[in-house]
Amino acid sequence: MPLLEPKPETLRPGTPRVASADRVPDAGATGTPEPLRAGLTALLGPDKVLWKVSDLVKYASDASPYRFVPQVVVLPETIEDVAAVLAYARDHGRQVVFRAAGTSLNGQAQGEDILVDVRRHFTGIEVLDDGARARIRPGTTVVRANATLARYGRILGPDPASAIACTVGGVVANNASGMTAGTTRNSYRTLASLTFVLPGGTVVDTADPHADESLARTEPELCAGLLALKAEIEADRELTARIRAKYEIKNTNGYRLDAFLDGATPVEILRGLMVGSEGTFGFISDVVFDTLPLDRRVSSGLLFFPSLTAAAAAVPLFNEAGALAVELMDGNTLRASVSVRGVPADWAGLPRETAALLVEFRAPDEAGQAAFERAAARVVERLELVAPVASVTNAFTRDAKVISGYWKARKAFVTAVGGSRPAGTTLITEDFAVPPSRLADACEDLLGLQAEHGFDAAVAGHAAHGNLHFLLAFDASKPSDVDRYAAFMDDFCRMTVERFDGSLKAEHATGRNIAPFLELEWGPRATELMWRLKRLIDPEGVLAPRVVLDRDPRAHLRGLKTIPGIEPVADPCIECGFCEPTCPSHDLTTTPRQRIVLRREMLRQPDGSPVEEQLLASYGYDAVDTCAGDSTCAIACPVGIDTGAMMKDFRHRRHSPREERIAALTAKRFKTVEASARLAVGAAEKIGDRLLAAATGLARKAVRPDLVPEWLPQIPGAAARTAPPTSRAGASAVYYPACVNRIFAGPDGDGIPSLQQAVVDVSARAGRPVWIPDDVAGTCCSTIWHSKGYADGNTVMANRVVEAAWAWTDGGRLPLVVDASSCTLGIQHEVVPYLTHANRELHGRLKVIDSVVWAAEELLPRLTIRRTTGSAVLHPTCSMQHLGDVDQLRAVAEAVADEVVVPDDAGCCAFAGDRGMLHKELTASATAKEAAEVTSRAYDAHLSANRMCEIGMDRATGRAYHSVLIELDRATRPDRPDQPDRPDQPDRATRPDRPDQPDRPDQPDRPTGPRRAAGT
Repeated sequence: MPLLEPKPETLRPGTPRVASADRVPDAGATGTPEPLRAGLTALLGPDKVLWKVSDLVKYASDASPYRFVPQVVVLPETIEDVAAVLAYARDHGRQVVFRAAGTSLNGQAQGEDILVDVRRHFTGIEVLDDGARARIRPGTTVVRANATLARYGRILGPDPASAIACTVGGVVANNASGMTAGTTRNSYRTLASLTFVLPGGTVVDTADPHADESLARTEPELCAGLLALKAEIEADRELTARIRAKYEIKNTNGYRLDAFLDGATPVEILRGLMVGSEGTFGFISDVVFDTLPLDRRVSSGLLFFPSLTAAAAAVPLFNEAGALAVELMDGNTLRASVSVRGVPADWAGLPRETAALLVEFRAPDEAGQAAFERAAARVVERLELVAPVASVTNAFTRDAKVISGYWKARKAFVTAVGGSRPAGTTLITEDFAVPPSRLADACEDLLGLQAEHGFDAAVAGHAAHGNLHFLLAFDASKPSDVDRYAAFMDDFCRMTVERFDGSLKAEHATGRNIAPFLELEWGPRATELMWRLKRLIDPEGVLAPRVVLDRDPRAHLRGLKTIPGIEPVADPCIECGFCEPTCPSHDLTTTPRQRIVLRREMLRQPDGSPVEEQLLASYGYDAVDTCAGDSTCAIACPVGIDTGAMMKDFRHRRHSPREERIAALTAKRFKTVEASARLAVGAAEKIGDRLLAAATGLARKAVRPDLVPEWLPQIPGAAARTAPPTSRAGASAVYYPACVNRIFAGPDGDGIPSLQQAVVDVSARAGRPVWIPDDVAGTCCSTIWHSKGYADGNTVMANRVVEAAWAWTDGGRLPLVVDASSCTLGIQHEVVPYLTHANRELHGRLKVIDSVVWAAEELLPRLTIRRTTGSAVLHPTCSMQHLGDVDQLRAVAEAVADEVVVPDDAGCCAFAGDRGMLHKELTASATAKEAAEVTSRAYDAHLSANRMCEIGMDRATGRAYHSVLIELDRATRPDRPDQPDRPDQPDRATRPDRPDQPDRPDQPDRPTGPRRAAGT
């Protein structure tokens, strides 16, 4: 064991605990039972089988209110792997559940036996017919697919609010729709074809013209049974009429019996049945969608009403006016969304009875947009709107930023309301539909029912389609609360079916919580047909038992998860999973949600239980060490839960007092540390990579991998000891070179200046000279200590750099320009909690600017672009995402390159200062997809704005990244050194008002992708 290996004990929860009834029992501490583990390992290989108790626990929870611990988790890479797992399950009497994003709200992605993760290895999109169609693998998120399609002016029909995280496979399997899909743009209506694996292992591609012949040979009984069911249904006029009527409104409850009416052959029938089958009929391995036009002319309005019923009554008017989306939000939803970044703070003071409609029109051109706006204005004239707080305008707008804010508030419904629920309560998300004409009545009855059962629920929904969602919170550890929920569900289901003939699940699919009520909605005849259909397709009952069909009337009360209290920063988490796609370690160890799920299981355990011991043993590496600490999870989380901050706190807990003292000493003597580091890097150039890698490898084994960085060949040489000469007199800004740029050199190459020289030169060229103080050595943004959880060292450096910046900037008179985005973030925001009261006041008067923003806003308008590079690929850093500087990076890049590409899979590189040298496997995993995009074609320049991220991307891609500021310097250098710039006579002006780059606020859906089409 390494000398300084941290003790797992330091992460043990310190609060007194009582064993929870739903905890993993002691017998589960050893993980997957050996016969099952050995059998699947022999079948698939050890890398595809997860068996530790920590693996099983982290997959036990999803966005639903249920929690079921699987016996084993497998990670298939191919269809053949999936078929092998299904064969194993048939032969050994096992059961299989497929899981992708884990964003399903009804427990349909949870299993108690073999759980199959089909997200990790089943991603990708292939654009067909110039965007008219797209072949998409099931683990691809909707946002990722739409990012590629947007380049072609196309979009998928389904648009669920969880698009940032939910996968296409899950969308199809649940027939999830969203804000605009309704009954005409959902998966059932826009799916061209799909490929799937049946429980018996047969692979069916519905686009294959010979698919029916092949299926008849391999599955003759299935084909005959499907045709027999079709004939039986079509012979029953009453049943046929009932089926057609059920799908006139949104409905995902039960199986799509209309597939028998719409399909003529067994394959056509199966194509329809697979949609909304929730993984109970087979594994969907890829789908081909007919895409829809991406109408970019958008007008939206957020309109406030005195009551929920008044808002609902206005919905038909906007439907008639041609609105694509009409979204309803009640007062509870509006007030809770204040926790979402960008939502007006005064919404917290909205009256309880207030409600709002978010109405959106989309058109392909100006004429169509103007016509829609006139129609909307006529409707608004007829309404009695209210403006209870100052921010309410009740006006339609084309402003993309405002529209985006409206949708952030709406899409955060589940997470924002859930995040504000009482501590320790479980969140239930219900979803039903009624005929749109009866929406107001349904709202009134729902509010009465909630009051009767003591619930103060939040209500929102896709009002245009008569589809409402509401949230209930109760304590699943209290039998009385569970009974109250059960009584409510009985009354709610009867109300929906008997009073409104509605759908008990409009778009979230049946799942475990509506399965007991399926017959109430469909009646015994149709329900029995569904049972027969399940037995026909899956005779051995291998796939997802109890997910759609369950005869237990209390099945929806089984497996409800308790929510033990954990660290305050993460306690509001509802385990929605929105954070997972953005997490650098999501394909390596754990995600933010899983870190929280594991922590909650520790709190369910009695102190010292065998399960707790095993969880603690794994948590150090799986959760703490391999967290990049970039906190992009907080950006993705609608309520800003920063799991990275929790991991940094855990790192702090693991430090010994001696380690904290040493860290504080390095901060106090950082000038010496900095000089020594630069000398060491310089000496390393002469020693050689192989010897250094061997030496650091031995040191890591002896001391601790999380303390000793590994030498990587991509580490550059030493920076110059002295900064370029500058003058304080006449300076427009103070230039603060980050310590990484004072230690490490820039890219190699003849004639390539250092980053410091480039910033100095290009600023002077623009008439905005900068000054580098003589005493920057020994100062730092404090991220070195902050990221590792060294509180004392962080405090020392945070206060030092703010005091120095105060003096350098003449008390905040001059801006402080920082040349590494992570350091900008550190000085702007992360130092604040560690400052003294006096220094916090000084900090509040500083103006800290990232060098990319400085270049985009201060330099570009004053520069002449004399030469451009052909193509450039960008790596926006995670710090830029936090700072909101990605647009400025793009603006500078577009000024210096003819074609600019941001990879669709761009994300945090996880190099995170030195974390990529401590755990190079983290950066390798985090950058794999982005690197594949980057290396799929040639680029003339690879640009970013943070030296350590550039090193990480160098390692990931084998291409040389450098700062966009260096490229800007190259693009603007005069042809002759003695020839001054003349911005009044530009070769290519970069002023924002140039005629070839007009403002386009009417195009809010402009994709983050190439300025000119660059393929996929």
